[in-house]
Amino acid sequence: MPDPKNIRIDYTVGELDESTVLPDPIGQFARWFDEAAVVNVAGANVMTLATVAADGTPSARVLLLKGFDSRGFVFFTNYTSRKARELEANPRAAMVFFWETLHRQVRIEGTVARVSRTESEEYFRTRPREAQIGAWASHQSGQVAARAVLEERQKALEARFAGGEVPLPDFWGGYRLVPAMMEFWQGRPARLHDRIRYTRKADGGWVIVRLEP
Repeated sequence: MPDPKNIRIDYTVGELDESTVLPDPIGQFARWFDEAAVVNVAGANVMTLATVAADGTPSARVLLLKGFDSRGFVFFTNYTSRKARELEANPRAAMVFFWETLHRQVRIEGTVARVSRTESEEYFRTRPREAQIGAWASHQSGQVAARAVLEERQKALEARFAGGEVPLPDFWGGYRLVPAMMEFWQGRPARLHDRIRYTRKADGGWVIVRLEP
C-alpha cells in the first residue's frame, strides 16, 4: 500500500494574479471551466457538494454540475434525499471543483433554493430515458433490502411508461446555489499556491483579495 505522505505532486502548470482575474467570479469560473474542457479534463463538471444538517452534522458527496449563469450553480436530485433534507433544514452549501490536470481548485459557498418546476422539467427532458426512469425508481438515501428490489422496480416502471413520455416526478428537481464567496486556487511550486477570493458585497458587487496559501 502506498504511503500517502510519500505521494508527491509538483504544481508547475500555471499561475493566478488578482490583477488579471475577471471582476466577476462567475465569469472567471466560466473561463476556467472552458479551459478545463479544452484540455479534456475528465469530468470538468464533477464537484463535491457539502451540506449541514439541522443538528450541525456535516456531509459531503460527489455529484455533477448541470448548469451555471449569473444567478448561480445548478444541480439536480431527489427531493427526499439526505442532501435535499439537509438543504431544506439549512439552505446553505459549499461546492468544490478540482481539475487535477490544470492544478486548479474552485471553492464556492452560498445559499441554496429550488429552481422552478419549469427549469427542472426542461432539464429532465434532456436526460436519457433510462435515467428518467431511474429518477422514479430510486428512493434516494432510503434503505433497500437488495439490488434486486431496485431492478424489479425499474422493470415495473418501464412497463408503466411504455410507449409514452416519462413525466417529471413531483419529488425530483433542481437546486441553485447563489454564491456569496468564491475562491480560485492555482497550485504553485514550493506549495506557495495562488489563492484569489471573491466576497459578495451588499450592492451585489465583489471584493477581490489574495489569500496566503
